[in-house]
Amino acid sequence: QVLLVESGGGLVQAGGSLRLSCAASGRSFSRLILGWFRQAPGKEREFVAARSWTGGTTSYADSVKGRFTISRDNAKNTVYLQMNSLKPEDTAIYYCAARSLMNADFNSWGQGTQVTVSS
Repeated sequence: QVLLVESGGGLVQAGGSLRLSCAASGRSFSRLILGWFRQAPGKEREFVAARSWTGGTTSYADSVKGRFTISRDNAKNTVYLQMNSLKPEDTAIYYCAARSLMNADFNSWGQGTQVTVSS
């Protein structure tokens, strides 16, 4: 298991930007996939973005492509989600998650951070 702690959420106007951080600890990360998910009120949790801890492979939901960027800082054991051109429909609780390369499902989750985009 890996411990994940998110930060960086807040209130922003439409068109603005936020950067979420996810600090990871507890185990070696070289074989991990780190991801961001979000859950809006009354909706199911949905995938936002993911990347391997090593290497440059990334993936994004169609709804955020071109606006959001997932990156990581090895020295800080931190994964980031840079969110630009935010829209009211991006309002949700954002969760950081991790899974090993051998697992199909994300099995380590952070506590979540609220992002609210006003129109």
